[in-house]
Amino acid sequence: MISRQLLRIVIAALFAIAIAAFFLFELQQYFRLDVLREQRDTLLAFTEANLALMIAAYMGVYILMAALSVPGAAVLTLAGGALFGVVAGTIAVSFASTIGATLVFLAARFLFHDAVQQRFGQRLAVINRGVEKDGAFYLLTLRLVPVFPFWIINLVMALTPIRTWTYFWVSQLGMLPATVVYVNAGTQLARVDSVGDVLSPQLIGAFALLGLLPLVLKWVLGFLKRRRVYRGYRKPKRFDYNLVVIGAGAAGLVSSYIAATVRARVALIEKNRMGGDCLNTGCVPSKTLIQTARVMADARDSQRYGIRRMTAELEFSDVMDNVRRAVGRIEPHDSVERYEAMGVDVIQDEARLLSPWEIEVGDRRISARAIVLATGAEPFIPAVDGLEQVDYVTSATLWDLKTLPGRLLIMGGGPIGCELAQAFTRLGSQVTLIEQAERLLPREDRQVGGLVEEHLIAEGVHVATGARASRVEHDDKQGRLLCATDSGERAFDFDRLLVAVGRKPRVSGYGLEELGVELTGHGSIDCDGFQRTSFPNVYVCGDATSAYQFTHVAAHQAWSAAVNALISPWWSFRTDYRVIPMVTFTDPEVARVGLNEKEAREKKIEYELTTWDLTELDRAIADSANYGQVRILTEPGRDRILGATIIARHAGEMLAEMVLAMKHDIGLNKLLGTIHAYPTWSEANKYAAGEWKKANKPERILRWAERYFRRARGG
Repeated sequence: MISRQLLRIVIAALFAIAIAAFFLFELQQYFRLDVLREQRDTLLAFTEANLALMIAAYMGVYILMAALSVPGAAVLTLAGGALFGVVAGTIAVSFASTIGATLVFLAARFLFHDAVQQRFGQRLAVINRGVEKDGAFYLLTLRLVPVFPFWIINLVMALTPIRTWTYFWVSQLGMLPATVVYVNAGTQLARVDSVGDVLSPQLIGAFALLGLLPLVLKWVLGFLKRRRVYRGYRKPKRFDYNLVVIGAGAAGLVSSYIAATVRARVALIEKNRMGGDCLNTGCVPSKTLIQTARVMADARDSQRYGIRRMTAELEFSDVMDNVRRAVGRIEPHDSVERYEAMGVDVIQDEARLLSPWEIEVGDRRISARAIVLATGAEPFIPAVDGLEQVDYVTSATLWDLKTLPGRLLIMGGGPIGCELAQAFTRLGSQVTLIEQAERLLPREDRQVGGLVEEHLIAEGVHVATGARASRVEHDDKQGRLLCATDSGERAFDFDRLLVAVGRKPRVSGYGLEELGVELTGHGSIDCDGFQRTSFPNVYVCGDATSAYQFTHVAAHQAWSAAVNALISPWWSFRTDYRVIPMVTFTDPEVARVGLNEKEAREKKIEYELTTWDLTELDRAIADSANYGQVRILTEPGRDRILGATIIARHAGEMLAEMVLAMKHDIGLNKLLGTIHAYPTWSEANKYAAGEWKKANKPERILRWAERYFRRARGG
């Protein structure tokens, strides 16, 4: 059976041979206007006697020439009009040209599509999404304007995800106007002196205007869709606010901050505490707890630092008081007073959408030209028998604990579960961490999750992977979680159960379902690339919509949502997800931006992996923390970074350089040429770049250099 790669070579060779033969045997001389005039009577006589045969032969020649993209199609189209008349000629040319173009399209897709998408997949992501959504409109626009060479359109469109059938019918429709013009001109062959006479500048201008038709049609369809969405709702003539933001977490705070900065009138509605989950139950308290736990670990492992013994006495209530103090110190940054001083009307009450422009807040109704939903997310509670009968805690309620759990069982081996498992182990709890996947941190590369698991186990965490929770049993003294595993059912006893299996968007209670705001299959609020929901004046940002549930992503989306809400319909900015950093705050930390190996393989993107172990990093040795690795994915043979993962004690701080490099397309060569202070953790990035350079060194130049230096020594 012939391999796919060999078939590509055969097809490419056949095309090359056919094109070379066309020019080698000077076949283009038969597709000149003067030759067509000379042979017109002979061809007409043959056509009258053998119409079906002539049409079949004509279409066959046309399909072949269109498929090869060789010159002569314009003259051949004129011949169609001269031989068959306007109607039959138009039909013959229309189908032949479309079939030929589709053959080019299919061949180019088979030969080049996979390779191009694998190498430039990230750069083409936005284009691919646009073509998947509106490819027919884009193609129709290009086809209607004959100034764009059709052979280029054929090749370029083959590299996109547009469907073949869509390509076929849109091409036929788009090329039809120009086909009619040429075929009609062919019926008046005696009056045509050159192919250029057919398309005058005025006619080309008319086609260019015609090319705007798909865009106009798209706008009209969008207008009609908006009319349909808003049907049944009456838009107020005046608005109380330019923007109303629901939710005062990271996304909501940034949205209202931006609106107030540009002097728009904005209201921020929050029924709970300002700052949202990040300040009150997420990032701030968890990182404070993790830092306290790290101090305890350093005291326990003091001999690592040359200290024979360090004693540290822990009172859990003092630890939680310190967590609350940290939250209190940051609270003023997100306070009502600060935002009211900026000019934001902060309303502390429940919000419910009554229409796309009106919100019920308490016992009053307010209106806004645009609304931003920043309702956030909440811990997901799985359907496990008996779970509701247990006084379990989540990442949101954990901070109400009064005493340190003796035996803490954590469901979920993702970032939250791993972070808290290590922290509570260091504080003195006996921790069991279960994960239904085959390894911890399942979204990361196997080596990365494996390294974190090794450290957790070394510190005393009991890790059980491949364990799916089935039911919970309990009595007055303890609880027991039973899990299904490959080796049978296992039981895990606990004093406290922490559920950390993920978070779900917070969408209930805001009137979204009644209004008709569309949700995704995962239960998040659906939006387009501009953060617009199914109602164009209602925007969404943050955890309520994002697949990346991070504070910095929420703020990033909030900028797009707020700016687009304020300046639409004059302009809109698409949210850029190309460079998203993420950090898991275990020890070692796991920091990543862009692709890892797992994602690259899933997306079939070719890559080159460079790794450098931190065992030899001088600063890591000095800090007695020389463990971890830098993993960089680059385009094969090039220094362009596709993604980077850093596993190290300070990986989150080290990642910023990689984020900057990817954002501004700085390759490893320039990173290698950048001076890094010694001794610092960031030197690891430079050493990793050096490893890439050694693996990609110019062998030929080095051989010439070796010969030169040998001769310079007199050898």
